[in-house]
Amino acid sequence: MIETGVGVAAAGRAPANEAWEALYRAQATIARDLADSAVWDEVHPNEYGVLHALSAGNRGAGQGRRITELAEDVLLTQPGLSRLIARMEARGLIARSRDDGDGRAVVVTLTATGRELARRAGSAHAREVSRAMRTRLTPGQMTQLRDLCLLVIDPHEQRG
Repeated sequence: MIETGVGVAAAGRAPANEAWEALYRAQATIARDLADSAVWDEVHPNEYGVLHALSAGNRGAGQGRRITELAEDVLLTQPGLSRLIARMEARGLIARSRDDGDGRAVVVTLTATGRELARRAGSAHAREVSRAMRTRLTPGQMTQLRDLCLLVIDPHEQRG
């Protein structure tokens, strides 16, 4: 049988689409497990994303982030993130200030209350993620999954 260019192209798309669907469903499965966790009693998952992105583990202690930088990390639109930031500021979790280098930009930093909540929620979240992953994968499989996901995120990044 002679395959046409269309048939070959379609056949080449199948593995990519199957991989995408598996990745999407795997993330949704773990997210569903985590959504039922008591971790979210104190903090909404989107708030936790902001707290995590601002925590010292990702930046130097006390350093802030511009809202545009945060939007990339937490996968929210800038308007959605701005509304979330306003709610978190009202709760005393974060503070906003003008960027010293660019007075037009807004920098967001954690307050002491925000740092403490990030610590508590982060510790509980890490336990829940570990539990959810360990019930499904071996340590070696988790390493393989991490490495594959990092390739998807940045295929040009050199990994050792």
